[in-house]
Amino acid sequence: MQPSQPELVLALARERGVIRSRDLEALGIPRAVLSRLLDAGELVRGERGLYTLPDHPITEHHTLVEVATKVPGAVVNLLSALAFHGLTDELPHAVWIAIRNDRQAPRMETVTLEITWSMPRLLDVGVDRHEVEGTSVPVTTPARTVADCFKHRSRVGVDTATAALRDYLRVHRSGRDILWEMAGVCRVQTVMRPYLEALS
Repeated sequence: MQPSQPELVLALARERGVIRSRDLEALGIPRAVLSRLLDAGELVRGERGLYTLPDHPITEHHTLVEVATKVPGAVVNLLSALAFHGLTDELPHAVWIAIRNDRQAPRMETVTLEITWSMPRLLDVGVDRHEVEGTSVPVTTPARTVADCFKHRSRVGVDTATAALRDYLRVHRSGRDILWEMAGVCRVQTVMRPYLEALS
């Protein structure tokens, strides 16, 4: 027996964690089905156009899940990546992301975004995908994150970049080579060298 349209929607929500209204359009399911599930309390709405099951486990990284779902292709970076990797005690006021340099700035209703633009090929370098609440979230690696902080030091602050470097070297004691490689990718080796030497 074929599952009903509401059953298909709920199964998709269980599988993905967070679903978009456009996901249903791709399956040929009308928005009225979504409205009925919301009215019945079988789905709840978060950020505009994003829906989850009522018992969906919410983690401290839920905003990253919403951004990854709402802004496909975005990569979590800078202060948000530092917090994700435990390289700072500060909670960023916004979700920091990198997007392709040929895209316009996305907007979200309930999440503040801080955006950097990048050449498409650099959005894959030093980026890992993490499973968060059932959603694949791309985040810059610790080494790439530190290099990015030096690249964008005018925005995040030199003190933040230096503290991130210090914490990285403390946690990733054998990670100098990959850090230096990422500094090369971000073209900040000259900038980072004196800080690395001072912390040696």
